[in-house]
Amino acid sequence: MDPATREIVVRRASARCEYCRLPQDAEPLFTFHVEHIIARQHQGSDDPANLALACHHCNLHKGPNLAGIDPIAGTLVPFYHPRRDVWTEHFESRRGEILGLTPSGRATARLLAFNAPDRVELREQWLDNAAVDETEGQGA
Repeated sequence: MDPATREIVVRRASARCEYCRLPQDAEPLFTFHVEHIIARQHQGSDDPANLALACHHCNLHKGPNLAGIDPIAGTLVPFYHPRRDVWTEHFESRRGEILGLTPSGRATARLLAFNAPDRVELREQWLDNAAVDETEGQGA
């Protein structure tokens, strides 16, 4: 990946995972990946329109998958697509947990293991630190 393309993807994503929305600064030990939304093996291109910023956790769980099973309906549905879909239409964040609101949201949240205990804890810690940073910046 050339540095210019990586910079386009990182900037467009505001340095946040485009799947679980975790910011890069919450995981300083792991550089987020630029991943193919549609994998090369499925004829996905290297065009920035097919690239997304993903934390290592989401990227490793997603792999080349394009679809998953909605855990409620038991049907095969397409995954959340960061270029075409609106995150808030498919997911709701409740503190450290992320709830799938649609069949695609539920399938994506399940396969990418959004609510694995360590991921929930990491998001909660980041939220707590962000709240402290905000209050420190307000002055006395």
